[in-house]
Amino acid sequence: MSEPRLFKAIPLKGLQAFEAVGRCGSVTAAALELKVSPGAISQQIRKIESFLGVTLLERNGRTAELTLWGRLYHQEISKGFEHFAIAERMLERARNENALVLSALSSVVNKWIGRRIFDWQALHPDAHVRIIGRDKEPRMGFDEIDFRISYGSDVLQHEHYSELFRDWVVPACSPALIQKRAPSAFELFDYPLLHVEWERHFTPYPSWADLAAKVGVTLKETAPGLSFTLSSSAIDAAVNKRGIVLAQMSMIADELEAQTLVIPIDIRLPLRESYFLAWDRSALQKPHGAAFRDWLLAISRQQARMSAPP
Repeated sequence: MSEPRLFKAIPLKGLQAFEAVGRCGSVTAAALELKVSPGAISQQIRKIESFLGVTLLERNGRTAELTLWGRLYHQEISKGFEHFAIAERMLERARNENALVLSALSSVVNKWIGRRIFDWQALHPDAHVRIIGRDKEPRMGFDEIDFRISYGSDVLQHEHYSELFRDWVVPACSPALIQKRAPSAFELFDYPLLHVEWERHFTPYPSWADLAAKVGVTLKETAPGLSFTLSSSAIDAAVNKRGIVLAQMSMIADELEAQTLVIPIDIRLPLRESYFLAWDRSALQKPHGAAFRDWLLAISRQQARMSAPP
């Protein structure tokens, strides 16, 4: 009767903290992994030590090492955490066995495919699709991913892929910002400018300097304004009347229809690279897998026509 009560009484957060310290090698590293402060880790381990009645960590200033008892205890509890990880992977595989799992860049999920996927569901109500917003490229065949929407040369990491579309950007803003005026290309630069600056491993996003050069405006080398690494965040700021953004045409269709954004002047610049669809070969053997790929390619051809200048 005592053993079940003993197990229930174990401070589970302390157990997690101690396992992380033993595996990561330090309190600081464990705190980073668990996204808490080093002080919180130390506090949780003290609870475990108090519960067990032994010292698990030998503390010396800012450093801490596992004691003999700590090493013995960690060796045993780490087996349990390995079983937790195995159980999680088994559950993930079971969830994805019949589902189509699509991974895409966060902004693409938020502003493009996350909106268009409802058209697919209307055509295939019995299909199950999971969408994962993730900027890091998955490993096809290792990660539980069937399809991936990548940008540019990142797609070369995958074996099977096809081009989707080349997007274009256009000035866009809230109608309230321009107060129903139609500013000229020169007057655009008098408004607050919102910048998109992608992570460095991508080719640069079209800039206001690029647009200024196209229309013949002399612009300071570094135009003032807010910068965003996510295209979707910059678009949201424009909807909230914070300035004018060079927005991807694929990402503002709903805002244009709802008139929360307008295009004050239709001057478009192309992205330097295209979006691509990659897939794991086994995904095409799943129910609806081949049809899903064909649908993504079809809506991308439509998007290419809508994004390009009229």
